[in-house]
Amino acid sequence: MSSFGFRVSSFRFRVSSFLLVLLMAVSCQRGYVPKPLSYFRIDFPEKEYRMYDGDCPFTFEYPVYGTLSKDTHGSETCWYDIRFPNYRGTIHLTYKEIDNDFDRFIEDNWRIIFSGIAQRADGINDKHFENHEEKIYGAMFDISGNAASHVQFYLTDSVENFLRGSLYFTVRPNHDSLAPVVTFFRKDIIHLIETFRWKEVKK
Repeated sequence: MSSFGFRVSSFRFRVSSFLLVLLMAVSCQRGYVPKPLSYFRIDFPEKEYRMYDGDCPFTFEYPVYGTLSKDTHGSETCWYDIRFPNYRGTIHLTYKEIDNDFDRFIEDNWRIIFSGIAQRADGINDKHFENHEEKIYGAMFDISGNAASHVQFYLTDSVENFLRGSLYFTVRPNHDSLAPVVTFFRKDIIHLIETFRWKEVKK
């Protein structure tokens, strides 16, 4: 009777020892640390530009890695798209001739940004441009958050000509993943604005 009891105790001791060693081994392993969310690295080309000088009443420089083409969705002759297929992005340019309706163009621009795009934006910052010698006045709007467009701008001489521009991507809006791409093409938009000229300037 006592011999059986000893064998049972010995068996329990071995099982308990095994479980203790297993528990110590598991507890000594490094705890699982979840990896932070990351995005694929994006390689960008070197900055280089070419001049647009067509039939429209303006000229500007745009990136050589962009494809300039006329917007075929409407009947306007001076509406253009600068497409960046490798990044699924487009800078849309729409030109209108002013005919005593300058205030309406400004109101439409604000309505598009603040009543439409801004609904999903976290904030909007504006930067103003003035070139008195060339009669170029305008503003650029940086839109943060998961908005449909992250950069909007307009240029005008406030008398005859008005041009709007907007940067869009054909991907689901995600500010974190798009931030490097938006920053890259924002510099191209600034270059376009700084090199923009009306062909005929009324002094």
